[in-house]
Amino acid sequence: QVRVLIDKVSRSMAPVLITGESGTGKELVARAIHDTSNRARGPFIAVNCAAVPDTMLEALLFGYEKGAFTGAHTPNKGIFRAADGGTLLLDEVSEMALPLQAKLLRVLQEKEVTPLGAAKSMPVDVRVIATSNRLMMDEVKAGRFREDLYYRLNVFPLTTRSLSERPGDILPIAISLLSKHAGGFAKMPDISIDAIEKLEAYQWPGNVRELENVLQRALGLSSGETITSDHLMIEMEDFV
Repeated sequence: QVRVLIDKVSRSMAPVLITGESGTGKELVARAIHDTSNRARGPFIAVNCAAVPDTMLEALLFGYEKGAFTGAHTPNKGIFRAADGGTLLLDEVSEMALPLQAKLLRVLQEKEVTPLGAAKSMPVDVRVIATSNRLMMDEVKAGRFREDLYYRLNVFPLTTRSLSERPGDILPIAISLLSKHAGGFAKMPDISIDAIEKLEAYQWPGNVRELENVLQRALGLSSGETITSDHLMIEMEDFV
């Protein structure tokens, strides 16, 4: 169902808001939208809004002129202009401070950015995709996220489901992850029936990231041979 929506959304240039728990593949969906759109040859740039201080995030996104602030010895065009003709992913956009949200809203409405210290705005052609692991309407009601920006970003809403809600995906994802990490072995190891049952019975609160960690450990413990349930160290009692 998500794949079908990705194909439809990629034909549009409208903003997309992807919500879901951490580790459920929100950035993977964003990249798929970019790669199947007519912007695929353009840049795909991702910014983690939670990892950058607010004062730095503004300069990072919109750029700045020389002398705009202490330490601005050379001008910087900013990520919006760097992503011109492509896609900008604002990861965990719900962590963005309210004053910066207002500036982001203006960029989305006017399709132009004003670098810090600049006298005039510059046009940008960027498809914005935003993600959040929070319930965005709750953030709006709590006054932590602007309602007008929420509706501007939420033109195409997509939701990634937790791994516990789609147990049928666990084995295919596990095989894909083993293929990714088994490069140091002569061949990709098999997974025993008891190991598959253990994988599908667990709830995976950390979603795909947790599954990937477990499988990387299992590869080491099995030395590249068949992975059994004994190699899957998931819960605390498995480590005893």
